[in-house]
Amino acid sequence: QVQLVESGGGLVQTGGSLRLSCAASGRTFSSSSMGWFRQAPGKEREFVAAIRWRGGSTYYADSVKDRFTISRDYDKNTVYLQMSSLQPEDTAVYYCALDTSPRLTTMSSTYDYWGQGTQVTVSS
Repeated sequence: QVQLVESGGGLVQTGGSLRLSCAASGRTFSSSSMGWFRQAPGKEREFVAAIRWRGGSTYYADSVKDRFTISRDYDKNTVYLQMSSLQPEDTAVYYCALDTSPRLTTMSSTYDYWGQGTQVTVSS
């Protein structure tokens, strides 16, 4: 069974940085892609970034482009989301998700496995 475990969330001031981690286990991921999504209170879950395990191609939502960086450690089966220049509107629960195909998509319905989420709060 696939398990995704996020960590690294917390409270940070406006303009600060955080790095989220997502450790994956339970299968080989070479033909997969990983995504980060977030959900703020009262809002729908939205796409943040995605990365292809093999090759490392990435894709970002416009709202985080140039501020967030997604990366992966192939040997550790871990995906990271480095977040900088954080703003109050970035406050949300952040989820990592696994798509068992190598496509890079923004649609949450295409992802097969999800982590439990980690809270990120940006104070103004």
